[in-house]
Amino acid sequence: MRDQTLKLGLYITSFIGLVDSLYLTWVKLTHHVAFCGTYGGCETVSTSTYASILGIPIALFGAGAYLVILILLFLENKGQFWKENSPILVFGITLVGVLYSIYLTYIEIAVLHAICPYCVVSAIAMLVLFLLAILRLVRGQVEANPI
Repeated sequence: MRDQTLKLGLYITSFIGLVDSLYLTWVKLTHHVAFCGTYGGCETVSTSTYASILGIPIALFGAGAYLVILILLFLENKGQFWKENSPILVFGITLVGVLYSIYLTYIEIAVLHAICPYCVVSAIAMLVLFLLAILRLVRGQVEANPI
């Protein structure tokens, strides 16, 4: 995959994750019930004690992570510092995001016995971002150290 294709994938996936997380934040802050269609887990998950930390919705942290990733991707064109450091910063953010998503998915399945489709979308988006970030780092290493 070309670097531009990877970067476009990162942009699109981050945007999807951001919209998803902003919706979940809105649901939590306004006390609305998320539209889940035939799935009944949204309300159980969004009203649980695991849906916030110190009164701050978990989804807001996710939205912040997706927004920071988008900003870092944008800054890559703004100077050598960002071009060199943004890929590792994106990797770090997505690593933490994936690990936390694994924890939250475990909570949904094992503790709450409910699945929120929007949470699944966010977890998948973060996993895709993590995999793309790894590909970019590996690709950068190969280009920097050709055999």
